[in-house]
Amino acid sequence: MGYGVFIHRSDSIYDDSPAERYQFPVQYLGRVERCVGDWIVYYEPRKVANTRGYFAIAKVEGVRPDPDASGMYLALIEPGTYLDFVHPVPFSGPDGFVERGVLNEQGRISGRAQAAVRSLSPVDLNRILTLGLEQDVLELPRTGEAGQALWKSPGLEDSLQAPFVFEQTRERVQRLTSRIVRDRLFRQVILRAYDKRCAITGLKLINGNGRAEVDAAHIRPVEANGPDIVSNGLALSGTAHWMFDRGLIGLSDDLDILISRQANDPESIRALINRTGRAIVPPKAFERPHPRFLAWHRAHCFKQ
Repeated sequence: MGYGVFIHRSDSIYDDSPAERYQFPVQYLGRVERCVGDWIVYYEPRKVANTRGYFAIAKVEGVRPDPDASGMYLALIEPGTYLDFVHPVPFSGPDGFVERGVLNEQGRISGRAQAAVRSLSPVDLNRILTLGLEQDVLELPRTGEAGQALWKSPGLEDSLQAPFVFEQTRERVQRLTSRIVRDRLFRQVILRAYDKRCAITGLKLINGNGRAEVDAAHIRPVEANGPDIVSNGLALSGTAHWMFDRGLIGLSDDLDILISRQANDPESIRALINRTGRAIVPPKAFERPHPRFLAWHRAHCFKQ
């Protein structure tokens, strides 16, 4: 086992679904197999316009031949492990290159940086996580949770500040499976993408303590293997969240807001919807609700 970097482009020609699978050619089979049972970081190349850099972490569950593409393989992502970074991490910054493992002895970028799959040292992984998951502004839930910073969960803060050694890195990434940790990070990702504005009502309300009055809602719920990826999320006010989870409202693939015929007061629901009648979503395509998740919600939650 070992950590790795998987290159993924938002305009990829490969049959990738980052929270579920990663398609790759046979030449990378050995490298991917060494990552099975361990964590990888997704990276978007610098030559991509508006690149996200290092943008997510996930755990590789297994590898199998792609039944639909000769000579291609699929790295299967362990359900519930994919997590978008709060802050995408650039390839280089004020302190130099983030992934030092791609440098040669002269400190210059080597050919390894071009590899679609490559190994990642614990030191480099720690550096990427520190930058990707740091909180400059704490985003607390609307109600019901104490005002405790994410990284001050018992024992977690110590592991972040400790020296970069293998055992501490291992402990740190394992903590990313905590539902409490993931919910708080997912909330930050969604509120940042939606600018703290409810996708249904269009309202951007901030309370007296500076907290955004919207929830980070999963389109396909975690309980139904819904991943913590921005395209499976919506920023929703409390009432809109309640109606969405109970199937009184839904979204078409074109983001038109649907009202269930079983709703007892459709006119009042219609009055809550923003004047366009469509969900207000992020401008970046990869952050918008994915049709696959919307279809799941219509099939399993929305009351036709």
